[in-house]
Amino acid sequence: MNGGPGNDEGAAPGDARTVGPTADAADGPSLRERLRALPTFGLGLPPLDPSEAPPEPVTLFLEWIGQAIDAGVPLPHAMTLSTAGSSGRVTARTVILKDVDASGWWFATGSTSPKGRDLAENPNAALTFLWPALGRQVRIVGPALPADTSTSAADFLARSDGSRAAALVGHQSETLTSRQEYWDTFAVTLAAVQEDPALLAPAWTAYTLAPTSVEFWQASDDRGQTRLRYRAAGHHWEKGLLWP
Repeated sequence: MNGGPGNDEGAAPGDARTVGPTADAADGPSLRERLRALPTFGLGLPPLDPSEAPPEPVTLFLEWIGQAIDAGVPLPHAMTLSTAGSSGRVTARTVILKDVDASGWWFATGSTSPKGRDLAENPNAALTFLWPALGRQVRIVGPALPADTSTSAADFLARSDGSRAAALVGHQSETLTSRQEYWDTFAVTLAAVQEDPALLAPAWTAYTLAPTSVEFWQASDDRGQTRLRYRAAGHHWEKGLLWP
């Protein structure tokens, strides 16, 4: 979040350093040049007035994700989940937001997956949303805790047949011999799901990330940025600005 997508952290004018391989002029622009030329945000971005922000972050988040949905932002519920196990090695992947309520931000995965194992060793995690069309980014930090078995089972059974079969296949992140091996296993598992709609994946777990900090980052048409942070303080939230 610090130094959001609108920040240019490249070399200063006149800096002769280069990063990575360079392309000969005859070969066309280098990757660095092509990346520099990419647009960031368009015009007409919505504002963020910290003085009018609600006293707690859930209300503002629900407003923002609602606006992202209404604006047709692709996959507005996709979020980056960052975890680190006992080794301290950080891993990130994209997951789907299931819900937001007073207890936190909900997602689900297998408890035996790499992220599930990370959370068992170290529940502290971070979620990051990016909605480029609105020039907005949200980061939520806190412990991600497993829900009870009935809640996890209900989440699993609400998934489509294909999604349940994919979860039941298991072996996530293990070495795969061939694509055919996967498709054969998936076909057998899908048939089992269709034959028994109540079939559950025992390791499937719903998690809720209970936030200790929520940051809202807003770009603007003039490339200025607003960064608003909520920090949990007992039973209330402290709200303040951060340098972008």
